[in-house]
Amino acid sequence: MNLESPKVTVQKSSEEIFNYLSKVGNFEHIMPENIDKFEAGEESFLFALKGMPEIELKLKQVDAPKKIVLGSTSEKFPFSLTADIEENSESSSNVQLLFDGEFNPMVAMMVKKPLQKFIDTLIGNIEQK
Repeated sequence: MNLESPKVTVQKSSEEIFNYLSKVGNFEHIMPENIDKFEAGEESFLFALKGMPEIELKLKQVDAPKKIVLGSTSEKFPFSLTADIEENSESSSNVQLLFDGEFNPMVAMMVKKPLQKFIDTLIGNIEQK
């Protein structure tokens, strides 16, 4: 299952956005308001939204200043979340989040709308930073 956020323009350089998102603890500041738990380590973070199971994401790939890939540490819920960063100018960048998960059709049907809302919220909060 592949989901995409809208592409947003952020009034920061691609390097600034990359540096912000590559520090996994900063994801706490862009999470939805209904976050129930957030714990960050050096290269991973664990979070839970109200009514949802805990999810841990770990840095899998960094391609400065263009791409950051986070991957789930759960074998039951295998997915990646990629931040694509494209520089417009010294002070402006386009950012888009891409979700790629391998779920059976029943699970995919159940999680598609909440996941789309989640990545849309993340990108909206990135746009505000």
